[in-house]
Amino acid sequence: MGRDYLIMPHFFRRLDGNRVVLVNACGDFIFLENSCFDQFVNHSLDFDDDVAKDLESKGFLSHADHDLAVNLAAVKYRTRKGFLDNFTALHMMVITVRCNQKCEYCQVSCEGEDSLSYDMNIETSKKIVDFIFNSPNKDIKIEFQGGEPLLNWETIKSVVEYAQDLNLKNHKNLSFVICTNLTLLTPEKLEYIKKKDIQISTSLDGPRSIHDCNRKLRNKKSSHELFAEKLEMCYHKKFPVSALMTTTKQSLLIFPEIVDEYIHKGFEGIFFRPLNPYGFAHDKVAEIGYTAKEFFEAYKKGFDYIIRINKSGTYFVEFYAQLLLTRILTSNPTGFVDLQSPAGTGISGVIYDYNGNVYPSDEGRMLSRMNDFYFKLGNVYNNTYLEVFNGKKLRQIISDSSIETTPNCGWCVYQLFCGVDPVRNYLETNDLVGFRPGSFFCELHMMFFDMLFDILSSKDQVTIDILWSWVIPKGEVRDA
Repeated sequence: MGRDYLIMPHFFRRLDGNRVVLVNACGDFIFLENSCFDQFVNHSLDFDDDVAKDLESKGFLSHADHDLAVNLAAVKYRTRKGFLDNFTALHMMVITVRCNQKCEYCQVSCEGEDSLSYDMNIETSKKIVDFIFNSPNKDIKIEFQGGEPLLNWETIKSVVEYAQDLNLKNHKNLSFVICTNLTLLTPEKLEYIKKKDIQISTSLDGPRSIHDCNRKLRNKKSSHELFAEKLEMCYHKKFPVSALMTTTKQSLLIFPEIVDEYIHKGFEGIFFRPLNPYGFAHDKVAEIGYTAKEFFEAYKKGFDYIIRINKSGTYFVEFYAQLLLTRILTSNPTGFVDLQSPAGTGISGVIYDYNGNVYPSDEGRMLSRMNDFYFKLGNVYNNTYLEVFNGKKLRQIISDSSIETTPNCGWCVYQLFCGVDPVRNYLETNDLVGFRPGSFFCELHMMFFDMLFDILSSKDQVTIDILWSWVIPKGEVRDA
């Protein structure tokens, strides 16, 4: 019964008066009562105790072969950072800045439908596709954004067909997504989209009262009514659609009703997405914004409502919780650029503006509309692929977006599951690194993680099983 053991690197946080969560450098976690935690850090655990054995199996201590323990931890850590083995997979193309809607939270000052000079022309689109195929990643996803992309339909078709032709010799796993408000979708367009296996991502902010308030059509008609009509057309053609919402101050009051609307419209989940105060949306923050605490209180009500729905037998996911749980419960990457370190800006996703300008994120592009071009990496006409992706600007962004070296994040218990948003840091502090404590992102995510870990440490096995079902497909084996 020896007590001679090596304590492996870890972080900890007291969840309440009697429980501590420990997370090691590999992302494994364990819950201990205060007395056990004190024994552990004071090297007074009896190694025949089950707690000591559990700590060793999860990589928190080593009492025999220390080199083996360190090497195993290194392997696990490399697995967590495996997303760095590849490079940019997501390539967003701003097909047009024109839009038939004028949303309350619009970040980019979308132009009217007759402003044709804000369309990406076919020459530029082909130049961008050539650029995209320089990516070493075997997976290439081209996402059409706007404005409203369907206003520049001919360029979309040109990109799809040109990219597919290029791929005959490049052999990438090529896919396409259109981010559209659906209102301009026609049976002919849908037929083409279905034929080319293009995914559709749309926006639904809730029932008519909220959706019409947030997402106004320029012709003053009901955007919710038209959305519902076009969504039904997709379902009639047996074509699946995913949707996102953006939360305004008015939305906070009715999260359960918004969930009901999503279920009524046939969706299997919802992403309670906070407002992004970028670009022109920054001027609206006082009117439609809220604090992190206000958002979380509404989020918690919506989350609890979703759990009750699942317990009643209806499978329904809150997608941001799913992303966080994927980080917590598995070593799999999420593809969500703000939940990785270094941040995914530029190295996991990149966006090409209608004029060929290249930015590491959509938020960086939005700042350019305010005449701040700090995040511009180059232009497909003026710069080579290497100049853009191996240039000084992107290397600086990557260097300053590692959570391990961010002040006050380096010793946070949740750093293995969290990430960095250098663009938001720049917006709020005029610095890429920023200062996380007290920021909206940090305050909100501390509450998110505390909530999830509180559930995972509870005796509510039904809820725990529901959370696992959001992460691990049915029939697959999950970790103990």
